Amino acid sequence: MNISDNSISALQNRLVQMRRELHEHPELSMEEFETTKRIRSWLEEAGIPVVDYPGLQVGVIAEIVGDQAGPTIALRADIDALPIKEQTGLPFASKTDGKMHACGHDFHTASMIGAAVVLKKRRKDLKGTVRFIFQPGEEVAAGAKEVVAAGALDGVEAVFGMHNRPNHPVGTIGVRQGPLMASVDRFEIDVIGVGGHAGIPNNSIDPIVTASLIVSGLQSVISRNISSLHNAVVSVCRIQGGTAWNVIPDKVTLEGTVRTFQQEAREAIPQLMKRMAEGVAAAYGARIDFRWFPYIPMVNNDAKFTGIVSQAATELGYKVVEAEQTLGGEDFSVYQERVPGYFVWMGTSGTEEWHHPAFTLNEEALTVSANYFAHLAIKVLEEWT
Repeated sequence: MNISDNSISALQNRLVQMRRELHEHPELSMEEFETTKRIRSWLEEAGIPVVDYPGLQVGVIAEIVGDQAGPTIALRADIDALPIKEQTGLPFASKTDGKMHACGHDFHTASMIGAAVVLKKRRKDLKGTVRFIFQPGEEVAAGAKEVVAAGALDGVEAVFGMHNRPNHPVGTIGVRQGPLMASVDRFEIDVIGVGGHAGIPNNSIDPIVTASLIVSGLQSVISRNISSLHNAVVSVCRIQGGTAWNVIPDKVTLEGTVRTFQQEAREAIPQLMKRMAEGVAAAYGARIDFRWFPYIPMVNNDAKFTGIVSQAATELGYKVVEAEQTLGGEDFSVYQERVPGYFVWMGTSGTEEWHHPAFTLNEEALTVSANYFAHLAIKVLEEWT
């Protein structure tokens, strides 16, 4: 990277300071006002221009224009925390009770600021423009949509991002073309019966019994209606009904999620679920109200970038591994619906999985990530021209 050892050490120390300050002061999705101020201040301190988009109340957009003309690509980091009470015992643990950076977005943010710092020093090698998107609200899948609506993706030809991966060692980068993270959708089903006395069930239509059979039947939607070559899961995560031990209620509500890696399956599943639930309800004299809420599409990595994404890692001495798919979701996919993009796993030698109250990571990965994304941006723009 043509950076002296002293510069690497100084960058690492500064990124650690940033990451720890963010970790101490977590903010939930779409509430990242102080986080936004910090990011903006650090970028301005480094002489990196911030671009204002009036439609964005939180989040930061910055740009580095290379000395040579070329297209614009984007590097994205998410900045929000989670409503989790921290249990790490770290000296820089969250100072806000019940809020925690338990998914490593503080790491993502500091890393991408580092990438901007490195790229600023290498503007002469940059054949185009790199736009940095410090995005709010990933955990509620709202931030990417707001970034797009504000126009911050306009003019971008490709987008790149990452998520820390605790089970990969520092210096390891997971790469996979095609689907990496699942689409995420939500459903609600009201099972409507006739309430009555628990001792006289024959005078009622019991929605609890009906709902129980619907929960079991929903599993057959995947096992008997979706291709066995596809990946999909239906999970009922909330059942709510009844107010007393001796009263049959008139309604039960089911709520849950559907995940898949195939658009074909994603499109077919809602109608299959509705048909199955209606059939079971009819058999017991009940009826249903089925509601489907599309959430986010799958993270789908463009094959044309696989080679360069891997080369950028190996040229820096990092190890490339095949990235494992996950049925977790990521609103980076919202960008990929509009422009080609690639999302990688960044090894962090963590102790716990995402969203765990004792989640930690190895901060040595900060400069690994910063150098990787700076180098990747230069390579992508070089090949583009």
